[in-house]
Amino acid sequence: MDVRRLGYFLAVVDQGGFGRAAEHLLIAQPSLSQAISGLERELGVQLFHRVGRGVVLSDAGRQLVEPARRVLRDVEAARAVIDSVQGLQRGRVHLVTTPSPGIEPLATLTASLQASHPGLLVDIAAAFTREEVMESVRTGATELGLLASPGPVRTADLSVLHLEHQQLVLLSPAGADLPGTVKPGDLDERPMVVSPPGSLLRALVDDLLAGGARVRITAQVAHRTSVLPLVLAGVGHAVVPSSWTTLARSAGAQVRTLRPTTYLKVSLVSRSDGLTPAARAFIDTARAYADQAS
Repeated sequence: MDVRRLGYFLAVVDQGGFGRAAEHLLIAQPSLSQAISGLERELGVQLFHRVGRGVVLSDAGRQLVEPARRVLRDVEAARAVIDSVQGLQRGRVHLVTTPSPGIEPLATLTASLQASHPGLLVDIAAAFTREEVMESVRTGATELGLLASPGPVRTADLSVLHLEHQQLVLLSPAGADLPGTVKPGDLDERPMVVSPPGSLLRALVDDLLAGGARVRITAQVAHRTSVLPLVLAGVGHAVVPSSWTTLARSAGAQVRTLRPTTYLKVSLVSRSDGLTPAARAFIDTARAYADQAS
């Protein structure tokens, strides 16, 4: 089976169509269509249903996605092994992260990796839930995943490295009249910026405020990059992990501790085998970080 054709197949899946996939691959669309047709003939099945000007995966196509990702990842791992003979002078780490660990410890881990292996590129994808992170690693879309959870991550099919605990803190606009340590009752009638119901951070906020605080929700945002600008604009206060502290203070927000204390557990997940040398180097960096944090 032609590995190049598998890559083309996944490009059509990931880009949502032949036109965008051809642009992404920098090839002509007829050449891409011909390659996919050749793959379908080789496998003896139809991989896509043509619907109008678009395509959707057939049942056979859906079954091929995960094995195709693993094949390409294994090919990349084989190439990386050859590169590693020259001292890991080049390579790519494919990683996915949820928003808060995507601030810290991701920045510190990436800087540490670059210090020891300046030729490596860290390719970072985004996810919003720990389930999305684990699914990305399981299917081979990424090799590594950073996630935060209220409790230990337990999974039989992935390796889990616990990195640190992050305490929840309160972000406030400049000049907010609150004590240095905030209890739920201190937030009575205060405006709040929150995540949507069903999200991990919203559940933790709801637990924190279950002590009886009567807050006013003034903004509910799915994209957490909007949280800090809204706080700075005076829209409301927000409960976030302590990984936001340095960024928030440098931008002009106030950061306060919360009581009762609540923590998120930050972990790195990976496949148990078949990792590229670049991914193993990132794990070694993360393990050293975890040792220092413990």
